[in-house]
Amino acid sequence: MFGGVGIYANGLFFAVIDDDVLYLKSDDALKLEFEAAGSHGFDPFGDGKPMAYWSAPAEALDDQDLLIEWSRKSLEVAARKASKKKR
Repeated sequence: MFGGVGIYANGLFFAVIDDDVLYLKSDDALKLEFEAAGSHGFDPFGDGKPMAYWSAPAEALDDQDLLIEWSRKSLEVAARKASKKKR
């Protein structure tokens, strides 16, 4: 698909590692939090149309508890999207 690594938890695809950057799944609401934290969107094709994944905030990469918090938020997004697909 893009040459990166997909990360799953509980059967949900919620993160990507590409070019040594961790990206976490997002929706419109969580996107605002990522933007406020200085994150950038995952744009694997360089076309200015990022996918629904955002770089993990820099401070979360040095703080395990903060990274877990961001990851849980992303897992919640993945769970909501998966439940919508089942309907």
